[in-house]
Amino acid sequence: MQSPDAPLLEIRGLEVTFAAARGRLEAIRGVDLEARSGETLGLVGESGCGKSVTMLAVMGLLPPSVQIRGSIRFRGMELAGRPQKELAKLRGASIGMIFQDPMTALNPVLTIGAQIAEAIRIHDATVSARVAAGRAVDMLKLVTIPYPERRALQYPHELSGGMRQRAMIAMAMANEPELLIADEPTTALDVTVQAQIIELLRRLQATHRMGLVLISHDLGIVAGSADRVAIMYAGRIVERGAVEDIFDRPRHPYTRGLLASLPKIDGQATRLTAIEGSPPSLTARPSGCAFHPRCRHAVELCAAQEPALRDIAGIDVACHRAELVADSVAAPSATAELPSRPNATA
Repeated sequence: MQSPDAPLLEIRGLEVTFAAARGRLEAIRGVDLEARSGETLGLVGESGCGKSVTMLAVMGLLPPSVQIRGSIRFRGMELAGRPQKELAKLRGASIGMIFQDPMTALNPVLTIGAQIAEAIRIHDATVSARVAAGRAVDMLKLVTIPYPERRALQYPHELSGGMRQRAMIAMAMANEPELLIADEPTTALDVTVQAQIIELLRRLQATHRMGLVLISHDLGIVAGSADRVAIMYAGRIVERGAVEDIFDRPRHPYTRGLLASLPKIDGQATRLTAIEGSPPSLTARPSGCAFHPRCRHAVELCAAQEPALRDIAGIDVACHRAELVADSVAAPSATAELPSRPNATA
């Protein structure tokens, strides 16, 4: 029997490799992550760093040609290598996922209510079509969509972006999952709707005591929502720990660069600092630390040897020069500059 203190989701040594014309491409390299009940884990990084691929591996939604190594445990049960038929019973029932683009994730030829009802009946064959339709309307009420009976009869293209995102949340929550994965849930939404969506997720999480993995490139949203954060770069976790610790005193130069690129709200007019260069390609990953070509702290060791994650004052960081980065004079006061947890009502 699993210990009550054990993680809800536990990923160890995850490696994901894609087959390509140029050979095998390593998209994920030795990722370790944990998510617990009632906790929000923020997964942050630039586009293409492997955030979504990691969670698609958890859901078992990667193509059969993709090679997955390592361990993915949910409630102590190993998911890696499990047959798709068994994974399908977990998806949408015990593990829900909000996909990045609701317009493409939702079926354009089915009404919103029909899609939510289908998600309910797939996992409980004893529920009649009429009861499922009623529960679909209830779910739309739960995510505060106005006139839910009318919206349930509409198609995705008839709803605004914010309503489509709420409909996706309603579908993901229809079976009250223990773990919810939100992949960029506020993409392409204005800041007011973003705050409403994040507040809605927090309220649903508190009500159902579920674990939440929040994938985002928006550090402001993560700072105001997450309990712990993992920073990802080139398929690896480069920094991981409590959100306050990492944002107050980042120890990896990549995390530091992300924070320095944010606008400040302290009243001082300062030029934003960009991270030089571009993220590495999977076909031409640098030797040693993948970030060293863009890092002003890099030395010969960084190009020769890839750093392992190591604990520094309670923070896991993969950097040979983490102590120097943490003690640097120009450290950003992140928690003073980033937004607090959103107060907007959903």
